[in-house]
Amino acid sequence: MSPSVKVEHLFKSFGNTVALDDITFEVQPGELFGFIGPDGSGKTTLFRILTTLLIPGSGSAEIEGLDVVKDFRKIRDFLGYMPGRFSLYQDLTVEENLKFFAGIFKTTPEANYELVKEIYSQIEPFKNRRAGKLSGGMKQKLALSCALIHKPKVLILDEPTTGVDAVSRREFWEMLARLKKIGITILVSTPYMDEASRCDRVALIQGGKLLSIDAPGKVILGFDQPLWAVKTDNIYNLLTDLRRFEATRTVFLFGQYAHVTMKGKLVSGDPITQYLESKGHKQIEVHKTEPTIEDCFMELMK
Repeated sequence: MSPSVKVEHLFKSFGNTVALDDITFEVQPGELFGFIGPDGSGKTTLFRILTTLLIPGSGSAEIEGLDVVKDFRKIRDFLGYMPGRFSLYQDLTVEENLKFFAGIFKTTPEANYELVKEIYSQIEPFKNRRAGKLSGGMKQKLALSCALIHKPKVLILDEPTTGVDAVSRREFWEMLARLKKIGITILVSTPYMDEASRCDRVALIQGGKLLSIDAPGKVILGFDQPLWAVKTDNIYNLLTDLRRFEATRTVFLFGQYAHVTMKGKLVSGDPITQYLESKGHKQIEVHKTEPTIEDCFMELMK
């Protein structure tokens, strides 16, 4: 089976700034493939190349066997794209936006309504409201409906849940799971590490380089350091003191806890506790914890 998306040795720079550095990967038909990384890691540049909006500096990229530079017009006919910023027409109503984007692809909302029905039905009661007056979650649903209205084979979503409330984020990923079931290939980028577990495979990207590509569970299995969760009455001093501790390997803040790996594989957390007591910390809590995708990402960055 040929891949839906094939990228080989892709490079892109803006002046002296390298945005993508030798990127190579494939996405299989019907796969939900995630790109996880912080702002400035290269996700948007990659997606703009894949959606034929940017020309790569070198290397190649294909969508459904077509080259993104030579065959850009053909690719646009079966590609759905939802950029990071809300890019629909703010002064048009919900219904007018949907009709406009359907018209661009020489179809109608009615022709592919079944594809967007589950999503669009949630905002249809507000079909006469201007898009600029919608809430973040409703804008998100409208943008996805417009990206799907021409029944694309490949859907590319650039940080679609940024700035959206937790409930809307969960609903959105449930929608993506349903679209995957009907065979649409989905590429999605996100700065939220917790969303990675919903992907079939995930690529960790930083500074324009791919650090790892694998199923979320396998990425986590690759974390081979005992991980300790540490908490005291003073989180700021805790981080400072742990970083000064000669036995510490890495320290990163995760909510109310510091996630710590040590240079030696400790049997218990007693050495950490004793060290923190010597530094005057109170209410000390030290226990082993399971790594997350974010722990793996920080480890790979190191």
